[in-house]
This record gives sequence, structure tokens and C-alpha cells, in this order.
Amino acid sequence: MLKNKLHDNFCSSNSKMADWYCKKLRGLNYPIYSSFDIRDSGFKISNVDGNIYPAGFNNICNNDRDSDVEVMKKYLADHYGNVKKVLLITEEHTQNPYYWDNIYTIRSIFEEGGIQVLLAFPRRLPKPLTVTSSQGHQLEVHSGYGDSDEVKSFAPDLVVSNNDFSESLEEWAKTISLPINPPRGLGWFQRKKHRYFHFYNELVVEFCEILGLDPFLLNVKTEVVEHFDIESDQSLQALSAQVDKVLGEIRSEYSKRNISEEPFVFVKNNSGTYGLAVVRVGSGKEILEWNYKSRKKMKAAKGGRDVEDLIIQEGISTRVRSDNHSAEPVIYMIGSDLAGGFLRTHEEKSATESLNSPGAVYKRLCVSDLNVSLEGHPLENVYGWSARLGLMAIAHEAREMKVEFEKFKKK
Repeated sequence: MLKNKLHDNFCSSNSKMADWYCKKLRGLNYPIYSSFDIRDSGFKISNVDGNIYPAGFNNICNNDRDSDVEVMKKYLADHYGNVKKVLLITEEHTQNPYYWDNIYTIRSIFEEGGIQVLLAFPRRLPKPLTVTSSQGHQLEVHSGYGDSDEVKSFAPDLVVSNNDFSESLEEWAKTISLPINPPRGLGWFQRKKHRYFHFYNELVVEFCEILGLDPFLLNVKTEVVEHFDIESDQSLQALSAQVDKVLGEIRSEYSKRNISEEPFVFVKNNSGTYGLAVVRVGSGKEILEWNYKSRKKMKAAKGGRDVEDLIIQEGISTRVRSDNHSAEPVIYMIGSDLAGGFLRTHEEKSATESLNSPGAVYKRLCVSDLNVSLEGHPLENVYGWSARLGLMAIAHEAREMKVEFEKFKKK
């Protein structure tokens, strides 16, 4: 299997890879946390989504979660010095109890490292709200405006956001004089997926040159479609033609490598999150035949925003299984270190469909096992390197976008 072949290669080149990784990160800024969805088809293993505001810390295994206390302390000490208090800005998902398990876990990681945490929405509140997680944890959420009595009394050293800034929240930002990590500038109100995958694929080429590998094994073909209008027949026809072009190019690459699998692509919102506006297609003709439900799905973006740009991304099937259901690994990072993982599974989805949808179930995958035995854990090792490439791609994104990490000390 490809995973095992890559694992053997990575183990024999581990020192060389680690040196390259450290050198590439030198002088770059990177967020406090991130997560990466990875697909393994058996002939290709690639990163298919990089999230800078991850909302599933509650799903990582207990061993990873325990280790993350020291990993987080080290990140803060290395890059911000003496942080004692964190203002944690959350999404306003008051009706999603699972999201609050994620926030409870993040808060616990900080608090067990000796850091006080104030939870807050990026809006004004007449009084604090109490929300309850699916595990029964009650959390008090305050107004996160910098001039609010709660924030002034708490006097935080750092703002950490778990709100993905699908909206720019400029009014709130004007009241904040502290550094924010991840920065608001990396939010979905202006971030684009095609930029991330451009850098990811570039890094794959360099990584594979070091190891003597074919970049095809780790890359994911991604093309951008700008100025898309779901209500325009002309726009749909242009998208259809570009889908067929991309499928033809993928089919050619498959033929060179004697891969018999029929190619497919995902059409995705270029600024999307939460698995919204993602549709699998196997031909351009399918675009022209989209029914009302499919068209409505391509209009669905977080916060009610219009879908204006798309990406056409090479579909990568998954051969990973858990309890005989399709699964995909998700790897979490704190700074530049692996911080955890899990398998996302879905009993109603096939190996070629998106698993990031309602009904997903999360199973155990521990990256902390690598600290016990690198050689014995190919899953964590191979998928972990895809996540590291993703983290570097985010750092390059931030640099190209000229996003500032205020008071961030480079290492």
C-alpha cells in the first residue's frame, strides 16, 4: 500500500525531513492552531482542506489532549512570552452543543497550563450567556468588545479566536488593541482556498524532490473559477466546460500511472467552511443538469454570504475504513507541532463523497503514538506530514496576503 511505502521512506529520511521543515518555517508566522482533512485513495494521499479555526478539539484522543497542555504552553512561551490570560472569541453557535464541547476542550488545555480564559462573543451582550455542551459542561460567555466591563476587568494578554471571521467584524476589531491569533486577516471574509492549495502543491513538489518521490502521490489538482453566478446559464456553461477540462487532465495523469479509477472532482466555495457549498461531480454535463436542490446547496455559505468564486478540485476517494464505513483522517496542530487527530466516518457516505456533513462520527487516531514509536505508526506519520505541509502553506498564505501577527516572535 502507498501509505506503508511512504511511511518507510519517511522513516529512513526523518532527520532530513525535519531539518527541511524547520528551515522552511524559519522567519514565517503561523497560527496558534489549525486542522487538516486528508484523503487516502491507495494511490494518492493528499490534504484536501486546511482550517485555521478548528472546531473539533473535543474529538481528538485523550492522550493527544493531555499532551497538548505542554505543546500549547511552549507555543505561547516561544512566540508571545509570558501569557497569563487569554480572551477566547467563539462562534455564536448557541444551539450547537457539540461546538461547546470543542470550546470546553480548548479552554481546558489553556487552564491546565496555568492560563486563565474568558469566553466571549464578538458582539455586545447586555449580560453573560450560559451555554451547555453535549457533555453537560456549562460555559459562561461574555461580550468580547474591548471596551466592555468584563474584558477591561479581565485584562487579557492575548486574544485567541475560534470564530472563523466569515464576517469581517470590523466594529468589534476596532475595540481590540491586543494581538489576535489566528489573525482576523486570515478569516473567511477574505481568505481563498485556491491560494492555500497553490502553496500546498508547491511545497509538495519541493518535499518530493528531497525524497525522490513523484509529487502526484501527495498533491491535489485545484483550479479557481472566479465571478461565478449560480443564476447565470452562461456561468454554469463555463463551469461545465472547465470541469470537463480538469477531468481530462486528471484522466491523463491516471493513464500515465495505469490507474483505472474513473476521475471525479469536487466543486467548492472558494471561501467556504463547515462543509457548505461542496458538490461532487463526474462530468461537466452534471453541472448543466443540477436540480433545485443542487443549486441551492451551491448557494449555501456560512452567514448567508453569496458564493462568488469556486474551486474545482481533484476528487480523491478514500480507502480508509472504520467499522466498515468510509473514513478520513483529520490532523490537528498547535503551532508547528502535531496536536491530535481522529478519523471522521460516515455510514451513509461512499468512498468518493464528502464525509464532512451531518451524521459524521469520530473515531480514535492518536498522533502522540509517534512519540512512543515512529516506525510502528504509519497512519500518524504519513498523515502528519501532510498536515505539516498544510501548516507551511498557511504560513505562505499569510505572508502573501500581508497578514500581520502582532507581537508574534519568530523562531
